[in-house]
Amino acid sequence: MNKLSTMDLVAIVLLVVGGLNWGLVGLFGFDLVAAVFGDMSVLSRIVYVVVGASAVYVAVMSAKLGKS
Repeated sequence: MNKLSTMDLVAIVLLVVGGLNWGLVGLFGFDLVAAVFGDMSVLSRIVYVVVGASAVYVAVMSAKLGKS
């Protein structure tokens, strides 16, 4: 069985954080990232980009796992 690397774990955690944030937006209209870092501030934009990159990373890794 393959162990998850540190990068894999970080990407999964960021993906979960992003999913929870979208859940809050959908249910309550509350954007936690914007509340913490400011509405479309440089930091919030960085968080959004990193979470998006994590989603791409996890999607690619999942596809690779499915082929092995």
